[in-house]
Amino acid sequence: MNKFYKRFLILIVLVLVISGTVIYTTVDINTLKNLTQFKTWSIALAILAVSLGLFFDGSRLMHLVKISDEKITLYQAVQVVFGNYFLALLTPGATGGAVAQLMFLRHAGVPTGKAAVLVIVRTLLSILFLVLCMPFIFMHDAGIVPGISNDTLMAITLTAFVVIIAIVVGARRGYLDYLVIRIARHAKKERRCKIIAFYRDTKSAIALLAASPKAMLLVFAESGLNLLCIYAIVPCLLLGLGVTDADWYSVMGRMIFLNMLLYFTPTPGGSGIAEGGFVLLFSDTVPAGTVGIVAVCWRLIAEYIPFFIGLYYTLTV
Repeated sequence: MNKFYKRFLILIVLVLVISGTVIYTTVDINTLKNLTQFKTWSIALAILAVSLGLFFDGSRLMHLVKISDEKITLYQAVQVVFGNYFLALLTPGATGGAVAQLMFLRHAGVPTGKAAVLVIVRTLLSILFLVLCMPFIFMHDAGIVPGISNDTLMAITLTAFVVIIAIVVGARRGYLDYLVIRIARHAKKERRCKIIAFYRDTKSAIALLAASPKAMLLVFAESGLNLLCIYAIVPCLLLGLGVTDADWYSVMGRMIFLNMLLYFTPTPGGSGIAEGGFVLLFSDTVPAGTVGIVAVCWRLIAEYIPFFIGLYYTLTV
């Protein structure tokens, strides 16, 4: 418990320092002028967007559980979703989110083995949706990352997609079994068990994906809607600042690109990298002097409010 409170305190301090630094380094003489024009209704619109995203997240979870021949209530699905936000922000690389989902699914009566498979499927579908969006983003938005051509980014994305397909096919047909066993043999005993267990769960997740293609297509669509609704927070905030002539396709594309990167960041919940990446990608779109404030508001609505709700469920359940 002491370790928990220590991590919680570190996260709060980290968030405050990062948020303060981002705002301090991006304000200028135009900040106050632009903020006085801000419309408060856009906050309500942003909260509505994240609420819809969370609804689709819970809905896809319920459908996934049903596909696995188990059953949970909407309230239990809500606990899983918010618990994921809580532990994801407390741990490097958001690894704790998977632990939280497993914990709440187990509490809801889903067997541990199936719960682990469901967690992997949820993550795979989200990443797959983002990867499929990448080519359309790079074809429309030139120079999304300074110093790296879109052709290079497109090649990286296509390579990643091919690798994902190869892993899925290889695991499904057993081609990777020998390779995984070879890798596990050269690892320490504790790590060896984890490698084998993760590979087994991944194979089970892929089998679940292939078992009900029509039902899984619905879950995939809900995964996309979940992500798009949450990313729509930023357009809502920009509208509140009077930005009406932005290229909304590029805005959403850059949000997708940024959140794809956050899946692989080592900091708790992507803290620091999320805010910094936002400033880098949207400094030309957001009114002068407000990009840091919008970045912090985005994180507050999209991550920190669900985090505190997840804290409540974790401590009570």
